[in-house]
Amino acid sequence: MLDTIIIGGGFSGIAAARILHKTNKSFIVLEARERLGGRVYTKRFENGQYLDFGGQWIGPTQDRMYALCKEYGVDYYETYNEGYNILDFDQKVKKYRGLIPKIDIISLLNLDWLLRKMERMAKGIPASKPWSHPKSEAYDKILLSDFIKNNSFTKASHKVITYGLETVFACELNTISLLHALFYIKSGHNLNSLISIKDGAQQHRIVGGMQTLVDKIAAEFLSKIRYNHPVRSIIQDQKSVKVSGDGFEFEAKNVIIAIPPPLAAEIKFSPELGSQKSQIINRISMGKVGKCFMVYEKPFWRDKNFSGQALADEHSPFQTFFDSSPKNGEYGVILGFTIADRAENFFKKSLEQRKQTMLKKLVDYFGDEAKNPTAYHDFTMTDETWSRGCYAGLYPVGGWTEFQDAYSKPEGRIFWAGTEASDVWFGYIEGAVRAGEKAAHMTIGNLS
Repeated sequence: MLDTIIIGGGFSGIAAARILHKTNKSFIVLEARERLGGRVYTKRFENGQYLDFGGQWIGPTQDRMYALCKEYGVDYYETYNEGYNILDFDQKVKKYRGLIPKIDIISLLNLDWLLRKMERMAKGIPASKPWSHPKSEAYDKILLSDFIKNNSFTKASHKVITYGLETVFACELNTISLLHALFYIKSGHNLNSLISIKDGAQQHRIVGGMQTLVDKIAAEFLSKIRYNHPVRSIIQDQKSVKVSGDGFEFEAKNVIIAIPPPLAAEIKFSPELGSQKSQIINRISMGKVGKCFMVYEKPFWRDKNFSGQALADEHSPFQTFFDSSPKNGEYGVILGFTIADRAENFFKKSLEQRKQTMLKKLVDYFGDEAKNPTAYHDFTMTDETWSRGCYAGLYPVGGWTEFQDAYSKPEGRIFWAGTEASDVWFGYIEGAVRAGEKAAHMTIGNLS
């Protein structure tokens, strides 16, 4: 009998496997895909180029990620962040410098006041127990969209913060509560960290793509990973847990579930999960993100003193753009994020229509040089069977106060990982790693 079965070969599952491997515990990893990484997916091409179709950034206070990069000899580099940014509002294109777009002074003051207000509110939220805040029930009933609307006094300030936060949370703001937003901000250190490149969550990228790191971690125990093994059933008793799928069954003393909540909800458990656990995994939805990449021979916009960053309103299918070129700018990549309703509408178009839509935007931003890309690619994990979306699970309105920590609590010999089980950097790869490591240590404790 194995000590532990890990379900899911994303960063969380592999982080758990690493701990078990180092402590000489017996385990296997069951991964439904034919690859590792989960919501991290580096697509590599025959010409040597690569694109991060999934998670791609790390930043300050994500200490576990930097420690793993050091341990496994994985290099990282600064996200390009120099020159003018672009504001695409009301079908007019303007350029500006710095984090905050160039809008009228009243809107700027309102924006500054609102961001500071959210920072103060988030600071008071206990990340490990957001439901324990004195105003948690009130905050959990308020839609984030209503809070932003009621505190935005100009159209411009409302637009800027709305589209910025849609990129942060990967959803329409009427999808989540104010409490979920404040918890998310607190778990990621602060709001400035979540929206910034310099000193923020988007500061660094991994040389060769984010999947480079997870592949290097897993290299030590590849023989213990089973690909194309989606789990259908988990049966536990007082002594062991049996995990089965199409054509396989394994038995262990413990199980770690490190997959997105909607996928966990499709596993048949016997005995059934507790009512709180069962309800929350069925009610957590996933964020909706499309990543669109226009590839060029070189990052020509840098020569024109542009950063490659843009913020766009509802007239564009994209909320934000970034320079996503590799280290040293060997070739140029502009990454466009299309999120929530915009993403749904965008991916109804044909591939060629999607390419032409993005191309038109980039020509508007950077001129005729943008007309000659070498490639276009896009990807949405919403359409991927074993992800169902990203960046993370979204708690329903009222979810935190009703279900509290039901998602992350063990159920007998079943332990829960994935970024949704972390109260630090929830929704990020850092959170996934921390949750996986914590679950591994809990299973080790359960062996004695």
